[in-house]
Amino acid sequence: MTSIHRIGVVGAGAMGRGIVQLFSQAGHPVSCFDAAEGSAQKAVEFVHGMIDRAVLKGRHTREEADAICASISACNRLEELAGCDLVIEAVVEDLGVKRDLFRALEEVVGEHAILASNTSSLVVSDIAAGCRRPERVAGLHFFNPVPLMKVAEVIAAVRTAPSTVEALKAVVAGAGHRAVVTEDQPGFLVNHAGRGLYTEGLRLLEERAASPQDVDTLMREAAGFRMGPFELLDLTGLDVSGKVMESIYQQFHQEPRFRPSSLIPPRVGAGLYGRKTGEGWYRYQDNMKQEAPRREIPPLRTDLSVWIDPAADDYKRLQGLVIEAGIEVVEQAADGDVLVVQFWGTDTTRYCVEHGLDAARTVAVDPLPGLDKHRTLMLSSVTRAEVRDAALAILAQQDMPVTVISDSCGFVLQRILAMIVNIAADIAQRGIASVEDIEDAVRLGLGYPQGPLSLGDAIGGKRVLNILTRMHAATGDPRYRPSPWLSRRVALGLSLLTAEVSRR
Repeated sequence: MTSIHRIGVVGAGAMGRGIVQLFSQAGHPVSCFDAAEGSAQKAVEFVHGMIDRAVLKGRHTREEADAICASISACNRLEELAGCDLVIEAVVEDLGVKRDLFRALEEVVGEHAILASNTSSLVVSDIAAGCRRPERVAGLHFFNPVPLMKVAEVIAAVRTAPSTVEALKAVVAGAGHRAVVTEDQPGFLVNHAGRGLYTEGLRLLEERAASPQDVDTLMREAAGFRMGPFELLDLTGLDVSGKVMESIYQQFHQEPRFRPSSLIPPRVGAGLYGRKTGEGWYRYQDNMKQEAPRREIPPLRTDLSVWIDPAADDYKRLQGLVIEAGIEVVEQAADGDVLVVQFWGTDTTRYCVEHGLDAARTVAVDPLPGLDKHRTLMLSSVTRAEVRDAALAILAQQDMPVTVISDSCGFVLQRILAMIVNIAADIAQRGIASVEDIEDAVRLGLGYPQGPLSLGDAIGGKRVLNILTRMHAATGDPRYRPSPWLSRRVALGLSLLTAEVSRR
């Protein structure tokens, strides 16, 4: 395996500067080159400033900082990278530009040197195709800001040598980051695994099941995510994210799980990109998101009676809430003014039809993630306003936040989380990455509260399968077809983290 000491970085933009900082702080001498005159020197000065700030924060002594700064140099010519053991390219996302650069680098570096591309969207095998020795070419995709995002994708192209992958894993680990290895597939690992959150959030909006704010609120407050899909789209910019969604969808030959939304092009055309334009799914004032006020909670109605479906997961808790409100709980649905049900993977209307309930008097409460964080109240297509208000008042006792949504197969959380789990399961099934790397890539690269397969286990693999199977049957949409990885492990009673046995 190649021992990597001296590192070269081509491209002095935000990503290139971050890579220079990361590896210089890890003890590597780093040389930076950029074709634009003066850019490499500016990048070096920027990194020096970041190192000086680290001294002020107590992360480096002055002596350590001086040594790090002395190890960083700016190059005026590509040939000055000749002594590097690894050269990382971080230039514009253009295949022709990258191929030309890699061919030029092959004429400069030694036979032992590794060439890595920081591409986020191009096929690494296409970049390597222009090289004489593609076995030493791989992807090494960092996330911005590089020093803070503690994960990097090592992309093994079709002809990348295993020794190249191992050397990159080692140098990334030495810099304190987690190296996750992935095949050369669209979106690699992190962007591939992140499709479920965006596409299912958009699908909910297409169905008018919930507003962007409601979806985001539920993902944050109930599911524990840092941001919901619409907040994230506003942060990254819909002009950028829209192209990524379309690109991945087309590269996977229009796989339904990655289908973009028809809602995006008109908004991009109108310039509603998000934070950078002051308006996206939200409006922004002084870069602060403006949210609609939460709905007022109606007064409790003690003159109404409530029937709770005995099959409800949270029957005892729901019964307790009704009794605490001083409202009568009845044993027969026919006697109830308000009918409360819970279920997985279907909608209120279908549940009422299947169980012979009056849809106008029925509301559903999502059993996910329980009733302790944030409660979701789902209506049927014809739930009466007085029934909605009575149920909302009961659920909102003790200032518990409640989100009201329209009828939707799988509520909001069930369907989004099931899609996240299912896409990760299919990544595992396809052998694109190991279970461990899928888990860590999603946690560290996307900031999810836990890995997607662990999330599936926490919900219950059988429940996730049930959600997807019911949604697939109800909608006929192949995006909801369960992955074989999920189906087989549920059938065997195994954790979704259970690795496939080797054929050898």
